[in-house]
Amino acid sequence: MGSGVRSLTTTAMALACAATILAAPGVAYAAPTPTPTPTPAPASTPASNADLEAVRKKLETLYHDAAVATDAYNLAEERTEEQSTQIVGLAREIVEGKARLDELKHRAGAAARAQYRGGGLPDEAKLVLSDDPRQFLDGAGRVRQGQQATKGLLAEMRRTQDDLEQYARDAAAQWKKLEANREAKAKAKKKVKKQIAAAEKVESALEKEEKQRLAKLEQQAAYEAQTDWLSSGVMDDISGKATTQGKKAVEYATAQIGKPYQWGAEGPNTFDCSGLTSQAWAAAGQGIPRTSQEQWKQLDRVAVEAMRPGDLIIYNSDASHVALYIGDGAMIHAPRPGRTVTIAGAGSMPILGVVRPD
Repeated sequence: MGSGVRSLTTTAMALACAATILAAPGVAYAAPTPTPTPTPAPASTPASNADLEAVRKKLETLYHDAAVATDAYNLAEERTEEQSTQIVGLAREIVEGKARLDELKHRAGAAARAQYRGGGLPDEAKLVLSDDPRQFLDGAGRVRQGQQATKGLLAEMRRTQDDLEQYARDAAAQWKKLEANREAKAKAKKKVKKQIAAAEKVESALEKEEKQRLAKLEQQAAYEAQTDWLSSGVMDDISGKATTQGKKAVEYATAQIGKPYQWGAEGPNTFDCSGLTSQAWAAAGQGIPRTSQEQWKQLDRVAVEAMRPGDLIIYNSDASHVALYIGDGAMIHAPRPGRTVTIAGAGSMPILGVVRPD
């Protein structure tokens, strides 16, 4: 049989076997299941402008509260450092005072022993028995001088002892304040983190397109506030020139543009709002308080119309934010978490007042 015939025969047999198997009772084959077409997830409804405006205000409140807590943290931190320094100074005074007291006690003991050795007969008997009355009188004068010196020594001992007791009381008081400020710092730190976490949670719930729209709403709100401020005519009277120190402060702040905000930071790589302003003036050679609230309380206040580059603009009714005025209606500030040091309109936020470091 040729190869072609064998091939046809084999094929026919295979088909026959297949037909037999398919016809056999009790054997069933399910029809192939069609591949399901995936159902698209319903598209989320984009947030309306009203919804995003509510989010913007919510974020503004959360970051404002975080700024207030940051100021409290910074103040507690500053006071903790001051009290630690004072305690170290008092400890040094106590150590030195004890050494001085030991020395005075030794000198007083030596004087007492000398007087005891020279004592015995009354002065009248010493005068009668003396071969040289003049020598006796000279010696008696020296004794009186020694007695006066001993009295002065004892008085100094009492003063030193009193000082030591006062140092100890002061150290105890400063330690108590230190502990209280450590607790205040820990409490403020916890609140800062809580407020920032809440704000980040609100922002993370937004889609990318919504975040972009939210950013535009923030820019629009700042623009409108700045426009209203300029429309008031305030710039008509602002013509002050920066002092040498003011120029240095502006130069320092300008060099920090683009660096991230970080609560509690004073540079050199990150800043919070008052960390930026305090370091700008430190670079200008003028130390100022660390926090925006203390800057508002302690520095000289000037009218908004009289401000000049280098002055500090304090914002919000609770003085929770501060910026450095740079002229032409603009300021430099570290805005909030998630933002960087930037230039903005001086009137883009509610101004409480202006203070002048120099």
